[in-house]
Amino acid sequence: MSLSSKEMARIACHALSEKKAENIQVIDISGVSVFADYFLIVDGANQHQIQAMCDAVEEELQKAGTCVKQIEGNRNSTWILMDYGEIIVHVFSKEDRLFYDLERIWGDGKFIDLADLED
Repeated sequence: MSLSSKEMARIACHALSEKKAENIQVIDISGVSVFADYFLIVDGANQHQIQAMCDAVEEELQKAGTCVKQIEGNRNSTWILMDYGEIIVHVFSKEDRLFYDLERIWGDGKFIDLADLED
């Protein structure tokens, strides 16, 4: 049984929350993009927290039967992108998140309340 993209986003958000991710934003980009359904955008206080968040997402989605297709960035990065096909997880430092401003770039997408993922 494969997970829906909404379920993948829910699991990833929960994993991020458990690691105290800040400013979790979920954008439904399915209506404006063909390469994914959801963007998850979060920031962390430092590189250790950023890595812990990425590790938690990878672990929880793997437990649920979904493996990451590609990861861009490394333990020293201030922006790590995790590509799961249907969802893309962006984990930023606060400064990089402000600089790249993906919420503005993907503003045509539908911004999702985290509670709506629980449905």
